[in-house]
Amino acid sequence: MARTLSNRLLAVLGLVLLSGCTSIERLALPEPTLTETYWARHDATSMAAIDHQPWQSFLDRYVAANADGVNLVNYAAVSPEAHAELKRYLADLQAVSIHQHRRSVQLAYWVNLYNAKTVDIVLDHYPVDSIRDIKLGEGLIVVGPWSASVLRVSGRPLSLNNIEHAIIRPIWQDSRIHYVLNCAAIGCPNLGRVAYHGETVDAAMTAAAKAYVNDPRGVDFDQKGRLRLSKIYAWFREDFGGAPPAVLQSIAGFAEPSLRAKLQDRERIDSYAYNWSLNDRRTDATLLTARRVRP
Repeated sequence: MARTLSNRLLAVLGLVLLSGCTSIERLALPEPTLTETYWARHDATSMAAIDHQPWQSFLDRYVAANADGVNLVNYAAVSPEAHAELKRYLADLQAVSIHQHRRSVQLAYWVNLYNAKTVDIVLDHYPVDSIRDIKLGEGLIVVGPWSASVLRVSGRPLSLNNIEHAIIRPIWQDSRIHYVLNCAAIGCPNLGRVAYHGETVDAAMTAAAKAYVNDPRGVDFDQKGRLRLSKIYAWFREDFGGAPPAVLQSIAGFAEPSLRAKLQDRERIDSYAYNWSLNDRRTDATLLTARRVRP
């Protein structure tokens, strides 16, 4: 049995190395156990909308930006009644006949569902220092809550990984998705303070991409001019073009002129970083983000 366990560990570590990631945290990410065929069904003629007002009310009350522009959640202030209302919203979303909606409404639905459920999970286990400390699901190595079946849509159990990697990424194939999905970490693109809707989600993804790329959490240079990117660009490099030059070209498309000039003709990425500290209002995010002024 010891030999079997050892072989399994070697296999897991081999997959990590093959993925180009040197950190075990990568195991909390892709889990494409579903195909997108079932979830790709939609009604292009539908004009039906989905009510996201309860989520908007939660965001209005408990999410605010700090001085650095990092959106933080006041988890400690969420009342039992407000948490119960969030759970009712999640139950209502899971009861939606999602195939009867047009694509843009579906995308807004999945992003809101993912983000709201992430907040719900944190609240269920609060206080925690990081979402990675919430170990849900089964397997040899469990990091975070992403692999556990925590939702049921159209009668099918879904994990957060299923939503991101087996539904949203393969169906929409848009790198901007990574800028609106929030994993409750300081290093992640901001949890949006406005609920997504079918008519607004495309513009919101572009705005979120610009905000993250032009923030040191996304793209940063040290005093010696070395380029450091968020680990998002390593974990999902294929979504951003694959090779470093293509990734940098994707980033440059959302960069402000001064940053775009620094990225021009650059082909090398010197390092990656990510802050897994919880996006909690109680956290001193000004220190945690390790913000630096670009030279």
